[in-house]
Amino acid sequence: MPKIDLDAIPQTNATGYPPIYAGEVQGRLYRRLAPSAGLVDFGVSHVTLQPGAWSGQRHWHEGEDEFVVMVVGEAVLVDDHGRTPLKAGDCIAYPKGDANGHHIVNETAEDVVFVVVGAASKSACHYPDINLLLDGPSQTFCRKDGTHF
Repeated sequence: MPKIDLDAIPQTNATGYPPIYAGEVQGRLYRRLAPSAGLVDFGVSHVTLQPGAWSGQRHWHEGEDEFVVMVVGEAVLVDDHGRTPLKAGDCIAYPKGDANGHHIVNETAEDVVFVVVGAASKSACHYPDINLLLDGPSQTFCRKDGTHF
């Protein structure tokens, strides 16, 4: 497989979160690597968190395994077990269906970089701290009672 030219893949900070929940991820920049590499069975993203940014709202996936490799910097993993410091070289894994809500937070003054690998699935994603659910089949955000924003 050829080396991926990261500079050739534009970074974005786009989010599908409703505006009320989008502020914490404004400093999250990512590149979707899988499409550029021709991968279809799983997704790969190269993520940069600027100081103060979150990887996303704390969440868990019904049908998607998630694996993260820290590349640069120090961050904090926040999940149901508390706060775990992360540094370059650390790995995190959450199997699909594990209802342990999690996210990564950059509490430093420097950028943090990590790579996340997950299934190319359209499963539901739950957000335990806020009134948000990603509907599996439609891949749209709604409130936990099913009403749309």
